[in-house]
Amino acid sequence: MSFKQLDYYRMEDLLSDEERMVRDTVREFISDNLMPIIRDCNRDAHFPIELVPKLAELGLLGAPYPEKYGCANLGPIAYGLINQELERGDSGMRSFVSVQTGLVMYPILAYGTEAQKDYWLPRLASGEAIGCFGLTEPDFGSNPGGMLTRAVDKGSHYVLSGNKAWITNGTIAHIAIIWAKLDGVIRGFIVETNRGGFSAPEIKNKFSLRASVTSNLILEDVEIPKENLLQGVSGLKGPLSCLTQARYGIAWGAMGAAAAVFDEVLQYSLSRIQFDKPIASFQLVQNKLTWMATEITKGQLLAHRLGQLKAEGKSSAAQVSMAKRNNVGMALEIARMGRDILGANGISDEYHTFRHMNNLESVNTYEGTYDIHTLIVGEDLTGIGAYA
Repeated sequence: MSFKQLDYYRMEDLLSDEERMVRDTVREFISDNLMPIIRDCNRDAHFPIELVPKLAELGLLGAPYPEKYGCANLGPIAYGLINQELERGDSGMRSFVSVQTGLVMYPILAYGTEAQKDYWLPRLASGEAIGCFGLTEPDFGSNPGGMLTRAVDKGSHYVLSGNKAWITNGTIAHIAIIWAKLDGVIRGFIVETNRGGFSAPEIKNKFSLRASVTSNLILEDVEIPKENLLQGVSGLKGPLSCLTQARYGIAWGAMGAAAAVFDEVLQYSLSRIQFDKPIASFQLVQNKLTWMATEITKGQLLAHRLGQLKAEGKSSAAQVSMAKRNNVGMALEIARMGRDILGANGISDEYHTFRHMNNLESVNTYEGTYDIHTLIVGEDLTGIGAYA
């Protein structure tokens, strides 16, 4: 059954012709290339890396960045729609593009030297190189400033030592953006993953994001040349600004997962017969569907307005936090409610809802948990930090 996007408030009318074209292109790609294989990918814990060249061909890697680096130079709303359609398929596919674009290409573009930009950005945009982002550590997630990974200046080069955890793309990456303390100050480094002392064992046996590569990164006295330092930033501003870029895409991506669940359970409720009539005719089911449709519509409006602000250079990190917090939390509740409407059938992977629900449990946690984003917005509203 083909996917039908809920558009209760005629959001379609707010999109430009280019934005519609981008969305429709990615929607078709997901329907034709990912949906036929995603059940097996999820069962087998396989990331469909074979689709990466097509993602690059469509211009989905580094889509918002300048054409001089081989990128599509799309606006924020078009980029948001890309994430929405990717996550309609699976959070793992959106995670791959989000990490490549927001967490690897962005810091090179924003803080890298011209030589770093000219060398790496075209390779990352073409899919020739895959990247990962090493911030989270085994003992430091919500408190990245406590990181233990260290860089030591050896005169002609740096030596990096430490461990990173829960790193998307780690095992398949060619480069890692590693955040480490150099003389007590957080700095960013481009680390080629084939360097001696670097390893990235994959994390196995996940219940969530099974169609995504998640890894630990181990750095044992990894030597890198001085020119691999990201010279344009120091302190937590660097990694947190990258997370803001990725969180923006997540706020849109969650809408894709929510819309996929809603469409599946709406069609199910219209065809599932109990007591001689479809379950969609019962008040409790209609109450759930109405709540889901309302929350999706609110999330669509929130994401679209955020995209407008971003395009005008007026968006803030706290506004992105609000959108990530609301849209992912809402999508997770929709997936749980959708599973309930599906009944026992909801635990079968004949349906996609439970896979989205499991994935969203991770999305609700990574790149700032729901609660951390609550505190970010709370601090912005009150001027009082409540992290400790």
